[in-house]
Amino acid sequence: MATPPPFLNSNNPNPLTQASSRLPEDTVIYSIYPDNPLSQDALQSLHLQILNAVSPFTTSYIWQHEPFTLSIALHPFPHLKGHLRFGDNLNDEWFTVFLLFRVSVAFPSVSIQVHDSDGEFLLIEAAYHLPRWLNPENSQNRAFIRRGKLHIIPQSALPNPTLTESLNFLIENEQAAVAPDSVQYVIQNRIAGYPEKAKLNTHSVRVRVPVSVARVFKHAPSLISLAVEGFYDRDMDSMKHAAKMERFLKGRKGGEEEMVTVTVKMSRAMYAQLMQQRFQAPKCYPMPAKKGDLEAELGMKIACGLEMMYLEKKKEGEEGKGSGWKKYKESLEKSGYFKGLVPGSNEYTRLMENAEEYYKNSSLFSKTREMLNAPVRQIDEILSLPYSADEFKNEDAPPSDDDSWLYSGEDELNSALQDRQKEIELYELKREKKKSKEQKDTGASSSLKGEDFDLSELVKTMQGFMHKMSSYEGAEVHNDRDPKEVELDVERFMKDVESVMKYQGDENVTRDMDDDGGSSDMDFDESEDGSDMSDHEDGEDSFMHSYSDVMNNELKSTTLKKSFVHANEQTSVKNEGTSNATEDMDEEFSPVDVDVNLVKNLLDSFACQQGLPGPTSNLLGLMGVNLPKDDNKGK
Repeated sequence: MATPPPFLNSNNPNPLTQASSRLPEDTVIYSIYPDNPLSQDALQSLHLQILNAVSPFTTSYIWQHEPFTLSIALHPFPHLKGHLRFGDNLNDEWFTVFLLFRVSVAFPSVSIQVHDSDGEFLLIEAAYHLPRWLNPENSQNRAFIRRGKLHIIPQSALPNPTLTESLNFLIENEQAAVAPDSVQYVIQNRIAGYPEKAKLNTHSVRVRVPVSVARVFKHAPSLISLAVEGFYDRDMDSMKHAAKMERFLKGRKGGEEEMVTVTVKMSRAMYAQLMQQRFQAPKCYPMPAKKGDLEAELGMKIACGLEMMYLEKKKEGEEGKGSGWKKYKESLEKSGYFKGLVPGSNEYTRLMENAEEYYKNSSLFSKTREMLNAPVRQIDEILSLPYSADEFKNEDAPPSDDDSWLYSGEDELNSALQDRQKEIELYELKREKKKSKEQKDTGASSSLKGEDFDLSELVKTMQGFMHKMSSYEGAEVHNDRDPKEVELDVERFMKDVESVMKYQGDENVTRDMDDDGGSSDMDFDESEDGSDMSDHEDGEDSFMHSYSDVMNNELKSTTLKKSFVHANEQTSVKNEGTSNATEDMDEEFSPVDVDVNLVKNLLDSFACQQGLPGPTSNLLGLMGVNLPKDDNKGK
């Protein structure tokens, strides 16, 4: 199976994960950068214009946890930013991507950046179509949405781009950064069908709830997300609130609330969360005697979830200790504020009280308190006006939508898997074609097996392999590589080396003559025609001869020559009649058979692997060569 693209390799670290670590895992983060610096008033105007542009798509949409929002940010320069937690509902994330693409079309002078807790999820989605050089390590500040298309800053232009450099490049060289059509197709196919697809994700269900709950959803239908979240994420403390139902079942004087039947809209993910969890109704909650009443059961879960959410938000709002307090406390712990003291000790308690007092006087406390109190205040305002069950008794509650999708998702899943499998097969096909082309270029033949295996082909393949450009990532030349990146003047380099070696060689020869009264055993100074080599010091072969003499002197006393196969070893039978002196001389000066040594060493190394993976099989695999197995082994 082909190696997965870098963006599908889970071992690759993601530089954006740390930047988003303070946010919940299932959160999408987005930023909108204007081309030109804007004043705060102009930025505020752009903020309102963008919200107005997306409002037709978001007005009736039920978000899983929180809606699409934008706020003004001044660091590192004025721009708009936002984030939303999509939780178990991936439709929220891709609906947000759809909205951002629409914003980029409506406002062509902005560049948009979006990622989530997994990193550049748009690049992950199109992993099988990305350029080979792009991976999670170098993807930061490269992917942007602009004018309805995904843009990728090329590595050749900016090897390690900063945010400012990338934005300037997009303004000046926008067309050079447009992602390939195959990448555009994958992303556009993923958001195809929106906003109609968002409506299909909505599920209407008829439930029986207290009249106070029905009134809340009538005037604020979006609060269903907080109610389901309160039920789904409940704990022992919040369940104590549901056991009493003081707000929505006994909230008015004169007894308990009447029960009414209404239709509530929610996302399919919310409906699944309500259906998949069993929950025993509190003793104070009126349930019908007949068991299996789905309308009453779902209504009970929604009412209990709303009760738990309301009282928890109210408690956190009064204390001001929401997520803001948690972040503040974590920063104190990291800075060593508590000095390693044991929680609960007198000194720890004193430091904690000081920290709480300081936090309550900070602007973060007021903002957190206002945010937490927002749904509580909204519910209180809705229930502050007179209401009764009569306003719902005369309303016709439509029946629940068909929920067969909850049990027939296998077909949809299989369809998605088949689409992904086709994408994988196409990716592997491209790799195989590329591999075949490389094998053709190097003259390799991967079909050589058994008796048909020609060792000369192995030598040719290795020579072709060695002539290819390689790096620590493998022997592969990228198509977009600049051939002029490295320039080497070979003649100048050889002259410099020759001058150094000539000087050292002359010095060694002089020293040998002074010590021994003559030249060394390896110092042959006459050419084939008997002329003096000194007459050709500037000749073409003088450097190589000097270099060879020095190297032979160094290696003469070692056993290195015994580790190589020499050319005369293959014709030893023909030389049986020669004298020992002549034989020794022939052995000493006979050339090394490079090809035979190459094949011999590869085969020896391959045999040492004993059929297991190893460096030799990996190297030969890169060249497209499969050595035949030794069928005679063990016989």
